[in-house]
Amino acid sequence: MGSIMKYKGYWAEIRYSDEDECFYGIIEGLKNTSISFEGMTVKELKKDFKNAIDNHIQYCIEHNQEPEKQCKGSLNVRLGVELHNKAKMKSIEKNISINELIKNAVIMYLKTN
Repeated sequence: MGSIMKYKGYWAEIRYSDEDECFYGIIEGLKNTSISFEGMTVKELKKDFKNAIDNHIQYCIEHNQEPEKQCKGSLNVRLGVELHNKAKMKSIEKNISINELIKNAVIMYLKTN
């Protein structure tokens, strides 16, 4: 199970490079920006992570840009034909949209795990 570091609404999975003998992370989900950070210790890693986020936000302010968010609130899900059909029929039975059905399923999954 990976560890996740969070700061100012951004998050990254923390990894370890045996070859470089350091911890590192990449802010995933950004389309127009690449933000990475590293550290030999957890303390260094946290400091570099926060600096990377702060530098990104400061750059955006200086260039009159909105800082990019990792998750936009919408995504495409590939279910396969059979599962898609079952989900659509269940959404009709429940008189809700297929989007609402999938959202409810994710909420239930996250509550139980």
